[in-house]
Amino acid sequence: MEVQDATSTDAEKIATVARASLSESYGHFIDQDTIVDIVEEWYSATQLSDLLDDENVLFLLATEDDELVGFVQGALLKEDPPAGELDWLHVSPHFRGEQIGAQLLGQFQDRLEDQGAELLRGKVLAQNEDGAAFYEEHGFEQVDTREVPIGEREYDELIYEKPLEGYPAEEVVEPITDPDGQELFVSFSDAERGAKGPSIPSSVARHLRTGTGSTAETASQSTPRWTRWVESNVTIVGTNGKQPGGTHRICN
Repeated sequence: MEVQDATSTDAEKIATVARASLSESYGHFIDQDTIVDIVEEWYSATQLSDLLDDENVLFLLATEDDELVGFVQGALLKEDPPAGELDWLHVSPHFRGEQIGAQLLGQFQDRLEDQGAELLRGKVLAQNEDGAAFYEEHGFEQVDTREVPIGEREYDELIYEKPLEGYPAEEVVEPITDPDGQELFVSFSDAERGAKGPSIPSSVARHLRTGTGSTAETASQSTPRWTRWVESNVTIVGTNGKQPGGTHRICN
């Protein structure tokens, strides 16, 4: 999986992912016509171009074999303290369960920290229980509830926040299993390692977790090569749930 900045030419692909993701997560209480309408309003080429013209906006795309599989959008708010606000994080339904959301969150957080954010804020409609659980699993706490209009109705929106202090406990960390069966904890929010940033191809993560497929078989037969790939592309922060310095943290 690769993560890159969005451009206005990506509008159609972004709209396709947003429509599918909204239908999957919100289709049980928002009708399909409303979803189609809001996607056309929010992600038209003109709207996206205007959005990306704002230097405080951060809009990252996740691609797998040149296919757009997810995106995260938000902005740096000039508050006291400066806050990074995550407006939407969408993953295509066909690619959920492969840590794409965690990787997008990690890179989003990392970029905003570099820009001076001291707080990260996320929002999710109350009826999206999976979305709320995602925030809580990654260190956020609910701090408020407010009403937001979508279409012709208003919905309760939950506000989540977490401080960004640069310590390991604030990193976006996920476990993977190496070819020898050892559980490793990988930081998705440390972009200092690896030519393309700290991301694991979803195929590797999926097959290594299940222990099946050609990827796992190949990795098991050539452990040194797999290890070199990991050292070049991700940051291993510890084993058995322990990060450097003995801090114990298991994210999921």
